[in-house]
Amino acid sequence: MTVLITGAAGFIGFHLARRLLAQGARVIGLDDHNPYYDPALKAAREAQLLAFPRYHPVRGGVETPGLLARVMERHRPRVVVHLAAQAGVRHSIEAPGAYASANLAGTFQLLEAARAFPPDHLIMASSSSVYGGSDGMPCRETDPTDRPLSFYAATKKASEAMAHSYAALYGLPITMLRFFTVYGPWGRPDMAPFLFTSALFENRPIPLFNHGRLRRDFTYVDDLVEAIDALIGVVPHHPAIPVKGDSLSPVAPFRVVNIGNGEPIPLIDFIAALEAATGRKAALRMLPMQPGDVEATWADTSLLQRLIGPRQRTPVALGLRRHVEWFASHYPAVRPDARVLLDH
Repeated sequence: MTVLITGAAGFIGFHLARRLLAQGARVIGLDDHNPYYDPALKAAREAQLLAFPRYHPVRGGVETPGLLARVMERHRPRVVVHLAAQAGVRHSIEAPGAYASANLAGTFQLLEAARAFPPDHLIMASSSSVYGGSDGMPCRETDPTDRPLSFYAATKKASEAMAHSYAALYGLPITMLRFFTVYGPWGRPDMAPFLFTSALFENRPIPLFNHGRLRRDFTYVDDLVEAIDALIGVVPHHPAIPVKGDSLSPVAPFRVVNIGNGEPIPLIDFIAALEAATGRKAALRMLPMQPGDVEATWADTSLLQRLIGPRQRTPVALGLRRHVEWFASHYPAVRPDARVLLDH
């Protein structure tokens, strides 16, 4: 099976590509290695993928007119997993143009390519941020998502609407995945687990927004890619009989699925688990709520479980230990006690 993964050198894309390659799939990995965060980290991820003979890298941005169409015409992937995007809530306030380009224009280019060369299943990344100012917890796929609190969230909501229109017009089977706070080895340097770990080892205070009164549905990356892998074969179709609680569209082969751990964890408890994994004590710097952020995320994962059955849920303590072990091995120059950590 040939799978096209956009954002293949990114955090989630790398883990998914490596899993599918290990299973014998042929993976076409598109990525532009943009400098939003250290391109060296993306190159290191890609170097691991290049060890697989069935991995074929393509360098370029999804927003480049015609690029995705040319890639899909040449390779004819049966499955497309669209993970490439400009990420980051705060950065979307500082540089909204990057989001309009990668997330909106990029999604349009992908949908046009899929219309011309239809895959069996098009899977696209959305975000838990689309729930925005929703009062209901846990967040269900059928909840309203018309109150985004950041431009990043707005672009993800728009991508869902764009995808639904193509599913309705052209019969493209599309699954949108709403990710909840993914963490683990090879993670993004702009995300809390990476930032907190770096601060602990460099004896810097950890900034806590909303004075630490935040809860997140932290999802270990291996659990997430296992779920994506399982959903590849769960292709949405028009429902003969609608199932209560399913997000399947009544007018298109289109579905939305939450992927989260299903349990919100107070940020203070997450930091305590990170302290245990590193053997360091955190100094905390309390700050007000940052614009565009939300106080809590919590995924209702009942639909995911109905679709793929029982699934792996890695405890945060174990997930953070694996994250810290990777961090210490990947950045030994600034971790003088890396060997101690790896034996911890």
